[in-house]
Amino acid sequence: MTLEKLPIGKTATITAVGGEGTLRCRLLDMGLIPGTLVTVRKIAPMGDPIEIRLRGYELTIRMEDAKKIEINQVEETETPGAGGAL
Repeated sequence: MTLEKLPIGKTATITAVGGEGTLRCRLLDMGLIPGTLVTVRKIAPMGDPIEIRLRGYELTIRMEDAKKIEINQVEETETPGAGGAL
């Protein structure tokens, strides 16, 4: 599955970052690294771009770039900090 298919509010783990050359380096520099948890926060009204949350900040990327990021969706019970009392 790729990042552009992840529904709003759902979390996934990045498994691979595609693209070539400068684009791939830029995605990696923005923190989109395999093993990182990402959550889709918003999708623009026309469907592009999307806002994601990772590593404690929000990042907006184009849908075309999101198609290059492979993910595995995290089950609700696996989400860090989910459930339980504080």
